This record gives sequence, C-alpha cells and structure tokens, in this order.
Amino acid sequence: MVLDNRGLEPPQPMMRTLAALENLAEGEVLTIINDRRPMFLYEQLEELGYKQRTEPQNDGSFKIEIFR
Repeated sequence: MVLDNRGLEPPQPMMRTLAALENLAEGEVLTIINDRRPMFLYEQLEELGYKQRTEPQNDGSFKIEIFR
C-alpha cells in the first residue's frame, strides 16, 4: 500500500499514516511519501512495534517503508 502525504499540513500526514496502519496485514509494507522527514512518527511506530526504512528522494520528499 502506498500513501502519498505530500502537500498536507501537519498533523494530517501522521493521522493518515496511523489510520492506514490499522488496516495493514501481517507481512505487508506501508510506503508513505512525505514532504518532510516525519520525526514525530518514528516514536509512534516504535511504540506500536513497527520498523521503518527512510529514503530521501531527489525531489526533496521522503519515502518511508513501514513494516513489522
């Protein structure tokens, strides 16, 4: 599942991401694209037992893959 959060003002990207995680099946990966690095999201992911991989993109956005 890919969730494009670009152009949204905080806290919308984080709220959309956390809502999408509720529907993520075991073994699936949620990929989000954000305008900025989601610093506050990382703490939430850790508390919920998720891991993440963040890659800066050439256009200045960030691609974050979230998984268990």
